[in-house]
Parts: sequence; C-alpha cells; structure tokens
Amino acid sequence: MAAKAHDSSRYTEMRNPKALRDYFVHDKFEAGIKLVGTEVKSIRAGKAQLSDAFCRIEKGEVWLHGAYIEEYSHGGLSQHAPRRPRKLLLKANEIRKLLQAVETGGRSIVALRMYFKEALVKVEIATASGK
Repeated sequence: MAAKAHDSSRYTEMRNPKALRDYFVHDKFEAGIKLVGTEVKSIRAGKAQLSDAFCRIEKGEVWLHGAYIEEYSHGGLSQHAPRRPRKLLLKANEIRKLLQAVETGGRSIVALRMYFKEALVKVEIATASGK
C-alpha cells in the first residue's frame, strides 16, 4: 500500500520569532490548548500569531496570554475574542516544575510555537530567562 501524500496545508505551524532572540530557553513542554471551533479553523488557515505570547500560572492552572487568533471569516454570530486568555492543558507534575522554575529561578514562561499534532492543536512552551 502506498504512503499517504503529505498535505502541507494541513500542517500549519506558527512560531514566536521574538522568543529565541530575546530569551535563553531552558526546559520545553508540549501542552494542549482549550479552544472553540472558530479558533481551530482560524489556526488551520494560518491566522494566528504568538509574537507577544506568554504564560501565567493562576490557581494551579496555566493560561496563555497575548496570543492572537484572528476571527474566523465564516464564523457568523458565534465569534471568539482574538486576544482572550486560553487555558493550557498540562499534567500536574509539569505545572509543578513550571511553578518551581518561575518562583525560585526567576524565569518566565513563553510560547515558542503552535502546531497541529494530528487533529489536535498543541503549544510548545518553555521556561526562559532574559538575555
């Protein structure tokens, strides 16, 4: 049986160009992200930016702030807010490692890239210290 052809339009990836320039990157984590349907369609169309994205830990949960996902052009009345905070889905021990790095190491959490892993949207985040 022949292998499936690689469709580049299905594998959209957004990168944060400022992250590697402005920070020393330390530990990397792969996180799921909680989105609504119109956000996923906008990301598939390549209408997202991570240039100002960072993460905060609030009440034991990790939230992505500053990420821009453009409103979907065919969304109708059920549109999302383009810069709303979005919840990241991580395991408890990963959240504990992030919290420890932020509190004791004086590091911040930045988003490096957003990509599709099969049908799911994933965000690669990292602990970083300023250059």
